[in-house]
Amino acid sequence: MAFQHLIFDVADEIATITLNRPEARNALSEPMRTELDAVLAELKREGGRSVKAAILTGAGRAFCAGGDVKAMKSREKGAEAGRRRMREGHNRLYDLMNLEMPVIAAVNGAAAGAGCNLALACDFILATPRSIFMQAFGRIGLVPDWSGFYLLPRIVGLQRAKELIFSARKLTAAEAREYGIVFELHEEDSLMDAARALAGRFTKASTTAIGLSKTILNQSFNLDHRAMLEMEAFAQAVASGSEYHAAAVARFVDKQPALFDWEAMDRAQTDALAAADTLAAE
Repeated sequence: MAFQHLIFDVADEIATITLNRPEARNALSEPMRTELDAVLAELKREGGRSVKAAILTGAGRAFCAGGDVKAMKSREKGAEAGRRRMREGHNRLYDLMNLEMPVIAAVNGAAAGAGCNLALACDFILATPRSIFMQAFGRIGLVPDWSGFYLLPRIVGLQRAKELIFSARKLTAAEAREYGIVFELHEEDSLMDAARALAGRFTKASTTAIGLSKTILNQSFNLDHRAMLEMEAFAQAVASGSEYHAAAVARFVDKQPALFDWEAMDRAQTDALAAADTLAAE
């Protein structure tokens, strides 16, 4: 799949989407938005088969500067045209948030405006110390879009969401981790390796179970307890009938190691790093 403003690659059951307008800090041009729609449609089709996890990142020194401000002067004016543009973006963010696979944002540099909310729509955010997160809309007299009103307060709480939106200030990577926005901090030269390592762990998991869990968790702030229990019952019935579950039970009965064991993967990663350090010292 060839694109103008995106790079899309699938390797080892991991999809990598790279916003590729480094000269514009990966601002969201119209072609980029259209291409992102095509990629999301592809991931919805292939999720659970050839793709088990996805990484979203930006080329160059920024993740995404948000909307293309220079193009705003020439776009169609009027409330109806503006509403059409917003609704088109709503579908895109909804599709990203609800991909039934883990999605990891690898943020190096600025994630501002819609670019910030694009990162928030992912399941995990890995960032570098130089990264910043910014609800920049107030600086040009706008309100958050691309699901910012929905995502931000659910992650940081209502009071902090108000502070970040009202002030439109820059949030450092360290603050973003304290606020619960950033999952892990990594140095620039190891960011993508860390993102691929995290994504790679999920290729051993049941995509059915993770997809169902993600779908239910995304509704957990909106539904009452009884509705959540009904979703739980349906999801467990589907998961328990999967080939993955049957194979996992058989391995347990036969006293074979589990295919998906987070702690074992931690130990293996630690051992590999120790071995690499030993070789480097020799």
